[in-house]
This record gives sequence, structure tokens and C-alpha cells, in this order.
Amino acid sequence: MNTASENPRWLTDEEQRVWRAYLHATTLLEDHLDRQLQRDAGMPHVYYGLLVGLAEAPRRRLRMTELAMKAKITRSRLSHAIARLEKNGWVRREDCPSDKRGQFAVLTDEGLTVLERTAPGHVGAVRQAVFERLTPEQQKSLGEIMQIVAEGLQPNEAGADLPWLR
Repeated sequence: MNTASENPRWLTDEEQRVWRAYLHATTLLEDHLDRQLQRDAGMPHVYYGLLVGLAEAPRRRLRMTELAMKAKITRSRLSHAIARLEKNGWVRREDCPSDKRGQFAVLTDEGLTVLERTAPGHVGAVRQAVFERLTPEQQKSLGEIMQIVAEGLQPNEAGADLPWLR
């Protein structure tokens, strides 16, 4: 029986070029956005994403499990992030009345103010780093490609090893 480790199917030169370009770009982009958000708001990019997720939710609140799924992070990482955001006064936790084990994360008024103040600079950084460099056709292709990759990494079957289930 041949397994992938016994008989690997190596990347072609072109696949290797594409893969390394992707790694290079995503590493630089994440660093660029993290530095912008640290400078402007004293928070990493993942925290900004959590605030956005809460701001977009009804009544600015989500169950912690739903927020972890939306942010694509482990529950442990979410718990740590929410603790930091609570310390800043930007988020508060509320117990779930229908589930004694469940909790909600709620975006506070102060958190919404920070988000509203930070969003223009962040959007500008995203626009400058990504969208101003691509034609409309390239933007469409990039979106389609990333959707295909994301869907392939999020199987629907029970027992899938996804960050928010860990």
C-alpha cells in the first residue's frame, strides 16, 4: 500500500512558484495589517476581526462558539482574545440563559467606538495592499480561488478537524 509519505507527489516547478508566491504574499499582508492595527488601535488583526464579527451580529452579540467559527480560530484562542478585549472594555461576556455552559460575547459601546475609529485606516490598508494592485478581473478571480480553497478546507461531515471545534 503506497501512502503519500512513501511516494510523495512533489509540486511541479510552476506549482512551487505559485505556492511560494502565495505564502510570501499572505505572510507580508498579515504583517502589514497587524502593524497598521497595532499602530492605530493597539490590537492585532485577529482582534479587529472579532470586533467586526460582533458589530455585524444582531444586538452586537454572538455565542462564543459561533464567534470562534466565524473567526476560524480555536475556542481556546478565542477565550484568550475575549479576555484581552474585556480588559480593554471593548467586549463583555454574558451567560446564555438557555444553556448554562454557553456564553455570549457582546461588543460594548466603547468597542464600537474603537472599531468605528479604526475601520477607515484598516480599509485603506487593505485597499492599498490588495485591491489597488489588481484589476477587477483579478479581484474576481482571487475571490473565486479563495472560496474554492476555503470550501475544500471546511468539510461538512461530522468529526471534521476544524479550529473552532477544538
